[in-house]
Amino acid sequence: MERFFQALGDKTRLRLLNLMGDQEICVCYFVEILEQGQPKISRHLAYLRRAGIVEARRDGKWMHYRIVMPPNIGASHVLRQTLDWLKEERSMQSDRSRFSKVCCTPEKFSSLQGAPHPLPVTLEGR
Repeated sequence: MERFFQALGDKTRLRLLNLMGDQEICVCYFVEILEQGQPKISRHLAYLRRAGIVEARRDGKWMHYRIVMPPNIGASHVLRQTLDWLKEERSMQSDRSRFSKVCCTPEKFSSLQGAPHPLPVTLEGR
């Protein structure tokens, strides 16, 4: 339980969760949007993974992350409430706006040499 709440207690990790929302995202997009180094982003994602909040999937050289709902009902409720709250925060809205511009442009795909397009993820039933 302590690890779960510590994972939610960091602004960078909250920004990562905000960007994931209901979709799977490649680390390359986090680096671009948050303007932080890949090692730092990966360290925060590993923390979220150890806390049971995200899971990872490798596709060639690309790592993708998505939110998973914890099996504990209380933790799942807290995470859902946190994700809803993040949607209302102005700074988090700004990150999502940047994501829609960075992620989905043809120029971005070609510049990242085969970077994957994020896939939708359903949080229900997890």
